[in-house]
Parts: sequence; C-alpha cells; structure tokens
Amino acid sequence: MPTILLAEDSDNDAEMVLDAFREAHLANPIVRVFDGVEVLDYLRREGKFSERPVNRPIVLMLDLEMPRLGGIETLTQIRADPALAHLPVVILTSSRQESDAIASWNLGVNAFVLKPVEPAQFVSALKVLGKFWAVFNQTPPAP
Repeated sequence: MPTILLAEDSDNDAEMVLDAFREAHLANPIVRVFDGVEVLDYLRREGKFSERPVNRPIVLMLDLEMPRLGGIETLTQIRADPALAHLPVVILTSSRQESDAIASWNLGVNAFVLKPVEPAQFVSALKVLGKFWAVFNQTPPAP
C-alpha cells in the first residue's frame, strides 16, 4: 500500500491529520517527519531512512514553517531533483502570506491548502484531501 508522507513539526496539527485520515478510513501507511531535512532524507533514502523500502510516497503533505529546512526550500530541492520532480506535493499551512502561495505555485506545488483555524473544519478538509490523494488521484510513475 502506498505511503503518505507528512512533514509537520506541530504535534497537534500532525495528530489532527492522522485522526482525519483514520476517520476517512484510509488504509495507507502515514510516515511523519518533522522538517525538510527529514523529508529529503526520507525521499532519497538517506540517513535514518536508508533502509526504508524503495517505493515512493503517493503524496507529500508539506508544512511551510518548519525548523532546519522550511517548506519552500524543501519544495525547491524536490523540484530540482529529477528523481523527485514529479512527486505530488500538497502544502498544508497556516501562513496567510501571499508570497508563500506565489512561491509554492511557482515551484509547481499540486495544491496549496490553508489550515482552517477551527479544528472541525481542519479535520473535514483533511478527510477530503486524504481520500483524493490516496484513492482518486493517479500519481505519475517513478522515474
């Protein structure tokens, strides 16, 4: 079963994502990483992820504001890497900065989703996102 990669440094937000995916009855394994450095290590099978299976995640749910390496910098490196360039990436952010949205779209993000302030709305939005990416979307083949 294809994996969903979740890059989220907030324990509360990560738990809401996981709860929403469980409520949506998604069977996909979800791997959580805490920052962009771990995203790249996971995708490239480096560091503590060097022994993980070869399969690529079906989608990366990427927060923008993370320690060490933020979302925009992480997305820049993903899109510059021919082996990762076509990985579907969904930005999940609380940033209302227009510049963040513009930068993300310019880098080829597949969706830019603002985290609703109301937790119930956040969970509802995540259920829809999870089902779309895990069930309905056809991902490109890995290079």
